[in-house]
Amino acid sequence: MLYKKEYSAATQSPQAFWLEKAKAIDWFKTPPSAFNNISGGTVEWFKGGTLNTSYLALDHHVQSGKGDKTALIYESPVTQSTVSFTYSELLGEVSTFAGALSRLGVTKGDRVIIYMPMIPQAAIAMLACARIGAIHSVVFGGFAANELAVRIDDATPKIIVTASCGIEGKKVLPYKPLVDEAINLATHKPQGCILVQREQLKARLETGYDHDWHYLMSSSSPVEAVELDATHPLYVLYTSGTTGKPKGVVRDNGGHAVALNYSLDAIYGISEEDVFWAASDVGWVVGHSYIVYGPLIKGATTVMYEGKPVGTPDAGAFWRVVQKHKVNVLFAAPTAFRAIRKEDPNALLLSEYDISSLRTLFMAGERLDPSTYYWVSEKVGVPVIDHWWQTETGWPICSNPMGIQPLQTKPGSSSVPTPGFNVQVLKSNGEQQDVGKKGAIAIKLPLPPGCLQSIWQDNDRFIQGYLTEYEGYYSTGDDGFIDNDGFVFIMGRTDDVINVAGHRLSTGEMEEVLASHPAIAECSVIGVNDTLKGQLPIGLVLLKDGVDIDETQLESELVSLVRETIGPVASFKRAIVVNRLPKTRSGKILRKLIRQVAANEDITVPSTIDDPASVAEIQQVMMQKGLVTKAEPQ
Repeated sequence: MLYKKEYSAATQSPQAFWLEKAKAIDWFKTPPSAFNNISGGTVEWFKGGTLNTSYLALDHHVQSGKGDKTALIYESPVTQSTVSFTYSELLGEVSTFAGALSRLGVTKGDRVIIYMPMIPQAAIAMLACARIGAIHSVVFGGFAANELAVRIDDATPKIIVTASCGIEGKKVLPYKPLVDEAINLATHKPQGCILVQREQLKARLETGYDHDWHYLMSSSSPVEAVELDATHPLYVLYTSGTTGKPKGVVRDNGGHAVALNYSLDAIYGISEEDVFWAASDVGWVVGHSYIVYGPLIKGATTVMYEGKPVGTPDAGAFWRVVQKHKVNVLFAAPTAFRAIRKEDPNALLLSEYDISSLRTLFMAGERLDPSTYYWVSEKVGVPVIDHWWQTETGWPICSNPMGIQPLQTKPGSSSVPTPGFNVQVLKSNGEQQDVGKKGAIAIKLPLPPGCLQSIWQDNDRFIQGYLTEYEGYYSTGDDGFIDNDGFVFIMGRTDDVINVAGHRLSTGEMEEVLASHPAIAECSVIGVNDTLKGQLPIGLVLLKDGVDIDETQLESELVSLVRETIGPVASFKRAIVVNRLPKTRSGKILRKLIRQVAANEDITVPSTIDDPASVAEIQQVMMQKGLVTKAEPQ
C-alpha cells in the first residue's frame, strides 16, 4: 500500500525522508541534513541550506522556459474584472515592487504589514517581501483599527502596504481611515505607508508619509532575489484571537517551501499543468499556503478570487469560476457550500455550467458534517475530501492523500495522517487512548517541516501553549478518535466538549445529527450551565430556504434524532431556530461567542466577525426563549 509505505518512511526515518523531498526544491546551497534538534523538543529544518521563496515561485520557472505560462488569475465579480499574469509578468511586478520596498529602506529582517483586499497587489507584496528577506505579516483587510494596532505593536513593521478600499459584496469599505487610526493607536510608528488606489474609492495621501503604489512601481527598478538561510523567517501570521496579546505564528523559508511543494503532490495531486483554486483570503493561512506560495512554487496556475460563494452574484458563482478558468482542484470551507446549498438546495444553478475540468473538491477550516458532504458529493460528482489542519501547522495534518494513493472516504473523518505528522490520541494523563475512543489529538514531536517555528518575540509562549501539556507532543487543542483503519475523526476543539452529568459529550457529534435533518441548512450546538447536570446542550439551527415547518414540531424531531443517535445521556431538549449565526469573515462559527451570550457573560464583539448584528440577534432569540437576561453586547 503506497500510502502506508510513505507514511512509515516519514515517521521512521524523517531525516532521510525529508532530505529526499528537499531535492525537489531549487536551492542556492543544498542543506547538509534535514533537521537539527534544539531545546524543548523543536527542530530547525534544513539549516545550512540557502534559498529564496520568491525565486522558487517565479525565477525558477522563468529560467526553466515557462515564463509564458499563466501563474496567477485574478477573478473579481465585485469589480467585474479578470486579470491574468504569466510567470514572467508576475516576476516583473514582484521584482519591481521589491525594488520599491528597498528604496524605502526595507531590508532583510525588517517587517512589513500587508493590510489588503483580495487583489493581485497583495500577492505581489508578499512575494516582494520574500524576495528581499523582509518578513511580511498579512492582516485580514477590514480588521478593526484596534486589532491592526496591536499587530503593529507586536510586529513593529517598517512599512505598511494597503489599499484605498476593500469590497465586501456590494459594500465598499474604506481602508485608509482604519490604517490611520491604527497607527495613531499603536505605540510603534511605521516609517511609511504604501497604498494602492482603487477606482471604487480614492484615499487622501499624506505627503511625505504615504506613497502611491503605481507611482512607486513606475519609478523603481527590479531587484534580484536575496540568498537567505533556510531558517530565516518568511512571515508572521497572527491567529484570530479576540482579546489580549496577539499570537504571531512564525514560518521559516526552507521547511515551508519543501512542505508546500510536497503537499501539492502528495495531498492535492497537482502538477504544473493544473489550475488550483483555494477560495479563501490571503489574510488567512490557506491564502498564504495555497493561493500564493504553494501553487507558484509547484509551477501551477493559481486563482485569486475577490467575491463570495453566494451574492456575487448568486449561488452559481463557484461553478462559473470553475468553468471559466477550467479549475482542476477547488479548496473551500464547508460554510461556503452550506451557503450555496441554502440558496440553491437542488443545485439548479450548477446545471448551467460545465465543471468537467474539476477533479477534486477539498474542504477545511471547520468540520465537514456528513449532511454537507453527501449533498456536495451527489451534486458535484467528484471526490469530496475533508482535510484538517491549523494556522500553526501551515499545511494539512490529515487528508486523503490523492497524489499518493486515493483512499475510500469516510464521512465525518478528515481521513488519515499526512506523512510527517505522527498523530496520536491521548488520555488526560498523556497515555495513548484505545482505538476508537475519544481523547486529545496530539502530534508526536518533531513536527514536520512547514509548521510554526515559534511565536513571534515570545518563544516561551510557544513552548507553554503547545509543547507542555503532553510531554513529547504538540497539543492541537482538538478532540477526536482514530478508528481501526487509521482514519482520524476530529470532533471539535477540546473546549467544545461539554460535561453533562459527568459524561463528556462532543457538541460536534450532536451538530452532525442535527445537520442530517432535511430542513436544516446549518447549526451550532453549545453547552449552557445547568444546576442539576452541570451543562446541557442547546442547538441553534438555520432552516434551508423555502422550508416551512412548525418550530415546535422541528424541535421535537431534532430532540428525537439526537436521542436515537447519541442516546438519552445527551440530555438534548432544546433546538432554537435562528436566522443567522455569528461567524468570522473566513466562515467559522464563533461558538465561544455564542457560549458567552448563553452564559450571560460580558462580551466584546470581535473585529473578526462577518456580521456584528448577528450577535445581538442571537441574544434576542435566547432572551425570548428565557435563556438570557442580560442587555445587548458591548
